[in-house]
Amino acid sequence: MFFSINEYQREIIVVANDSNTKSQRIKPKEKFNFFHDERVRGIFYQLLTVVIIGCFFWYLISNTAHNLELRGMNSGFGFLNVAAGFDPGFKLISYTPGIGTYGRIFLIGILNTLYVSFLAIIACTVLGFFIGILRLSNNWLISKVALTFIEIFRNTPLLIQLIFWYVGVFSILPQIKNSLDLSAGAEVVLLNNRGLYTAWPVPGEQFWITGVAFMAALICVYLLKKWANKHQDKTGKRVAVLLPSLAILLILPGLVFLLTGSPLSWDIPKIEGFNFVGGASLPPAFIALLVALVVYGAAHMAEIVRAGIQSINKGQNDAALAIGLRQNKALRLIIIPQAMPAIIPPMISLWLSTVKNSSLAVAIGYSDIVSLFMQTSLNQAGYAIEIVAMTMGFYMFVSLIISGLLNIYNKKVQLVER
Repeated sequence: MFFSINEYQREIIVVANDSNTKSQRIKPKEKFNFFHDERVRGIFYQLLTVVIIGCFFWYLISNTAHNLELRGMNSGFGFLNVAAGFDPGFKLISYTPGIGTYGRIFLIGILNTLYVSFLAIIACTVLGFFIGILRLSNNWLISKVALTFIEIFRNTPLLIQLIFWYVGVFSILPQIKNSLDLSAGAEVVLLNNRGLYTAWPVPGEQFWITGVAFMAALICVYLLKKWANKHQDKTGKRVAVLLPSLAILLILPGLVFLLTGSPLSWDIPKIEGFNFVGGASLPPAFIALLVALVVYGAAHMAEIVRAGIQSINKGQNDAALAIGLRQNKALRLIIIPQAMPAIIPPMISLWLSTVKNSSLAVAIGYSDIVSLFMQTSLNQAGYAIEIVAMTMGFYMFVSLIISGLLNIYNKKVQLVER
């Protein structure tokens, strides 16, 4: 008996369907086991971990509170509303001894710490990039000078450097009457053994219009840069935007400033008695701490940059030079963008260390959070556990913020593999 091809195919499909049906029927039915299910185990172990940690902290807190009660020691955070009877010295916000509270002292310490840490992070990053690039220079002298800087400041303890700058440099500067004029005779930036004194701007009523004009200039520069990038993508021709951007940033706010009657004056420091009056001033402890953090961080940052650049294949630089780019443009447009994924992770650790290393300011008397809150306030008010916990919480919070923001940026600059 003969079958056509179509009938033969239909017969195969029917047999295959029958076999699949039988196999499905033969397949054993899965049974749910509460103790062996992977999802259940995962949730169970997570809940168990949370309970254990919670019990640990509950025991720690309750035991501490019980011991404090037995010794007649106060606890809680009510002391933050109690007036503090000491002057913090350097401060960025107003404070009156005997009226200001310990809570305001805590805020002053936070602002002072963030102020010096922010300036140190920006300065050491910029200086570190510059020195790291010089370290790779083909010029023997420049390369060795950069290497000497790195080896000296990277291999010396930060505390020793801090004391050196404070005791060996800024403490032996001339006295007030013989102040060093850093403004080339204008006497608006003066340096002496009591600190740095500089003129301070005093804006008038209509100065806000100049600020609005400056913001508008920034928007124009951003749009110009965006247009230049699109033009380069379409035509392949690069448009110079540096000089036009500088012109926009200077001319537009400058014209508005002049048309509104120059609503800005300067408070210039002047000697009255034995000290300067007016302007703004920074104490020697602040300057010494800032310089120590900058040079110490820059030495580490330079090595991070050098390692990141050397991780890029040398052929990338050769290819950039082959298409007509100069060495500085090849470095800025080709090499450094590719090196950033290798630079950012250790740079995160450097920034975190800079913030935490600022606590060494207690050794030279700078009014940071450790000196004001965890030392003077603790000695006067007590509440050691609360004060130490608040100080630790501040450093942890700042570290998590810096780490989180840089990790987001790090994900954006990672190279996408195909």
